[in-house]
Amino acid sequence: MRPPSLRHPLLIGTSALVVAAGLAAAPLRPAEAGAAPGPTASAELSTTTRLADRRSVVIGDRFYAMSTADGLYPAAGWHITGEMGGFWTPPLKLLDGLWFGLDGTWLGDAKGKAKAERHTFGFGYTRTRYAAANGVRVERTDVVPDGLRAGLIGLKLTSDKTRTVRLDVDAHSELMSAYPWGWTTPDQSTYNLPDTGSYQNGALLFREQGTPPVANAPRHDFAAYVAADRKPVWHALGSAHRGPQDPPVVCPSTGTAPDRCDDSAFGKGTGGRLSYDVRVPAGRGTTVWVAVAGSDRGTSEAGAALATALRDPAGLAARKIASRQALAANTVVDLPGDRRLQQSIEWSKQNLADSVQEARDLRIRVTREGRRFPAPAGTVNRARWYGAGWPDYPWLFGTDGEYTAFAAVPAGQFDAIKAHLRALRDTSEIANARSGKVVHEVISDGSVYFGANDDAGNTDETAKFPSAVALVWRWTGDRRFLDEMYGFTVRNMRFIVERWDEDGDGWPEGLGNVERSGMGVEKLDNAVYTIRGLRDLADMARAKGDTATVTWADARAAAMERDFDRTWWAGGTTDGFAESIDDPADPANDNRPVFQRHWTGVTPMDAVLVRPGQVTRPLASDERAAVALAKREEPCYTGENGFFHTGTGPTSAEGGNRGPSCDDAVSTVQSERSIFSLGNGVMATAEGNHGRLAQQRRYTAANARSQLDPALAELPGAMPEILPSPDFDPPNIDRKLTDRSMVLQAWGAYGTLWPVVHHQLGLSPDMGRGRLEIVPQLPPGQSRIAGRDIRVGSGSVAVTAEASARTLRTSVNLRADGASLVIGHVLPRGAQVKAVTLNGRSVAHSLRQSARGTEVIVQAGTRRGQATLTITLR
Repeated sequence: MRPPSLRHPLLIGTSALVVAAGLAAAPLRPAEAGAAPGPTASAELSTTTRLADRRSVVIGDRFYAMSTADGLYPAAGWHITGEMGGFWTPPLKLLDGLWFGLDGTWLGDAKGKAKAERHTFGFGYTRTRYAAANGVRVERTDVVPDGLRAGLIGLKLTSDKTRTVRLDVDAHSELMSAYPWGWTTPDQSTYNLPDTGSYQNGALLFREQGTPPVANAPRHDFAAYVAADRKPVWHALGSAHRGPQDPPVVCPSTGTAPDRCDDSAFGKGTGGRLSYDVRVPAGRGTTVWVAVAGSDRGTSEAGAALATALRDPAGLAARKIASRQALAANTVVDLPGDRRLQQSIEWSKQNLADSVQEARDLRIRVTREGRRFPAPAGTVNRARWYGAGWPDYPWLFGTDGEYTAFAAVPAGQFDAIKAHLRALRDTSEIANARSGKVVHEVISDGSVYFGANDDAGNTDETAKFPSAVALVWRWTGDRRFLDEMYGFTVRNMRFIVERWDEDGDGWPEGLGNVERSGMGVEKLDNAVYTIRGLRDLADMARAKGDTATVTWADARAAAMERDFDRTWWAGGTTDGFAESIDDPADPANDNRPVFQRHWTGVTPMDAVLVRPGQVTRPLASDERAAVALAKREEPCYTGENGFFHTGTGPTSAEGGNRGPSCDDAVSTVQSERSIFSLGNGVMATAEGNHGRLAQQRRYTAANARSQLDPALAELPGAMPEILPSPDFDPPNIDRKLTDRSMVLQAWGAYGTLWPVVHHQLGLSPDMGRGRLEIVPQLPPGQSRIAGRDIRVGSGSVAVTAEASARTLRTSVNLRADGASLVIGHVLPRGAQVKAVTLNGRSVAHSLRQSARGTEVIVQAGTRRGQATLTITLR
């Protein structure tokens, strides 16, 4: 399907641009079964219910804004209590909000005439429709052009007759840096300075200037502009301009916040109003564009961004939407047996693109978890990354980005994930003096909250970094990227082996993904990802001709693998791997397993190892994996919406939900039946690695529902951090806006894109060596799946996999030069091969035993174009 042309008038109003699905009325309707997949099949999602309770976010790489779905701006977020919403250009907040009044009626005010009726999330924009007031209806579109420190709001006014209306625009500034936070030393009560407001040439200008009374604080020269694409007829200045939210309810800096508040105790902003007389022609209507622009470098950059935004706002909006339609044209899947997952793939690609952020001149300072504010150790001139989550985690993380890499590469978002890994490396090299340790959390101003050399962790993200680099290299074939990153990956693994094994037992110490009471000092996920990191480092070293590193890394990994099962299998009734060893309550009994039912117990099945001369397999043996995964499927570990953070124990006091086969192992930690989209992704990957696609669907379906199901999706189309769960109750939409998990979290796409493209369609690129394997496995009960325009190397590939009672077929259309193709198919359990043909001719084949099952493999040679493998079964 070819997307319709993009014309400026279609950007505001009821549009033929997209196919909308109404969340409030019925479950989302994906493309009809059998229809050709296309990027416009689900390009808008709408809801009409509880708009005042739903968060909405519109994002560009240098600017974003968060409101509620009714177009209002109550205080939200908790890093700086109540200040994480509003308008931002990283690393700077600009405004608490903008409010629009029409002839004295505020848009979105539940007490007024112009109530919000519908909110829509689209590919690159949001749209809000309001009830008609005084004969005029307004539809609002929010869009953020990429590459610009400005955002746009378009208000389309339509009327039954020609009339002139008064449009008021209220703005309240809050020029505030992303760091420090509300509880750090210093905090924002000291670091934030009062704003001033003025009126200049039709625009409101807000400024914060001066140096905070904090050692090592830089001078603030913050600026924010608000203006429209026409001259105002009136203006006013003063702090009491908040639309219908005036006077504000203030969130305290500590203690319990009210159910809803409009400002925070950290707030030192001011405000203003711009008023316009707008002529609205009968029938045709008119559109008013309002821009917000800003900079942490003063008025020159902010003013230039404002001028660019208002020079051709409709054109900028059109280009943003066109760029998102172009992005949607990569990795287009057709899943006739699972249309919701197909639709989730479309939105997962957009979620990833929404998450890309950029900042300049990051001053790298190590804050020791917010306890100090030293002079910067250096500067990163330009950093670009996948923000972890909105509104409280829009900055750079190690572990988040490394999991997100497994979603980014099958989505074809190569440049973004390369940039993320470069940003991690550049920041880590400064913060940790080239030690090789990867930082954990970096705010957009360069403040390193955690992950310095002397911090206790996180060991796992240093171990995962070489694997992320290897993954990107294999999918892109980019030798220059490998060369650029290689030295840092060597130092990553040297740091772990030489600095994090104080007792010399071969297992690294330090913090991992889970930190709960009673854990041993050596964590399962750290051990698993260290083994994988060593194997991936050795693979890259072979490509580099670094034989010394190959020998060292392979030998170290092999030694750990030999002892892995004996050390980490908990045994007894647990049927699982211990999440840590070296029990702190029994230090004399070194390496005693500590079994606590955390989600990290699945990581041995999640991590796949590349070993020289062997079939690529997960770390866990097939026998252990079958037992451990079956156990994790039980109600002790998995609920309606997926995989628990920490499973339940043997007594009802630990959370109930105990099934008849739950283990009776002694646990030193309370159950946490919260369901994270990442946990579902890890479980879906573990199931797929072992060919358990029927079980995998439980977790891919859960993540898809969190985006698309009317009962679960707070912002339709956005995958959240935490799904509705027994121990995350109430869900986000019923919580205070200052006490919610993220409405959009990047890493959850690991649970949709990777399982579909890697496991089901079977892509395993090794483009760095000019090889591409495509070995699909159809989920049970499905007869056909397909994907096209999947990026590999400098080209792309299309794959169709089909199955009938006696025939398996894999069709590949390869548009990449110099790739040696291996084509195959996973056999159904117990099936026997009668004949194999490639493009209609009999061909030699081999049967390969993998963790997924028996694979029929054919060496198709170096080719470009169509190749069809047909397997006839007995």
